[in-house]
Amino acid sequence: AIAMSRCANKKVTQRLLKGAGLNVPAQSVATSTENNYAFLEKYKRTVVKPGDSEQGRGITVDVASKTELKKAIKYASAYDQEVLLEELVEGQDLRIIVIDYKTVAAAVRKPAEIVGNGCDDIDTLIKKQSRRRQAATNGESSIPLDEVTQQCVKKQGYSFNDVLSEGEVLHVRETANLHTGGTIHDVTNELHPHLSAVAEKAARTLNIPVVGLDLMVPDVNGEEYRIIEANERPGLANHEPQPTAERFIDLLFPQTKIKKEQYVYKAGSH
Repeated sequence: AIAMSRCANKKVTQRLLKGAGLNVPAQSVATSTENNYAFLEKYKRTVVKPGDSEQGRGITVDVASKTELKKAIKYASAYDQEVLLEELVEGQDLRIIVIDYKTVAAAVRKPAEIVGNGCDDIDTLIKKQSRRRQAATNGESSIPLDEVTQQCVKKQGYSFNDVLSEGEVLHVRETANLHTGGTIHDVTNELHPHLSAVAEKAARTLNIPVVGLDLMVPDVNGEEYRIIEANERPGLANHEPQPTAERFIDLLFPQTKIKKEQYVYKAGSH
């Protein structure tokens, strides 16, 4: 319960990881208007998020103006009384699954996007893509037609009524959460050993044996990273073909794991 609460509270997560010598983005609790503006002025582009939330709820990415900041804080406060301001870190959105303090899977997550066909407007394309995502994930993933999506589209110079040209790609969410239409791409075999070691150290620091670490990295093959947050209830089924479910069962029933290994050894000796 303590370990899960450490992950749920993003401020505590960052304090513990930073104390362990791991790289994290600059962070501050939203307080007075003056302090909030000072943070924005220092880092220029920020992320505003609730202190405790999941599945991307209440998060606004790439806040660059005072007006946007004020609006984003109000949006985040609807999900939690404590709102965090965080330095925006660009790169690939990498999720690493750690089970029993060992890296089992890694995947790059990409925000929801649509592709123009020269006929349908953006609103229609989003609805079509959302239906495809729902069908592919048994209803788990869809693109909300909310203000966040509208703002993302507007930032790129479009409205929901505009028609994209044939083959034109437009991302319609800032965050790469699966629940808001994001896609996930396995990169386990490409993951740099240093990033794997970082994830395992983070899990041990938080003392949680099953966790999904979210990192921003320039390249999954490199050593550079920032840990954004830790997810205490990661979706293990999203990481096929990696054996996440098998490793989870091994963690819960270690005697079964021992018997399985003995069986494999005996079968191989004949």
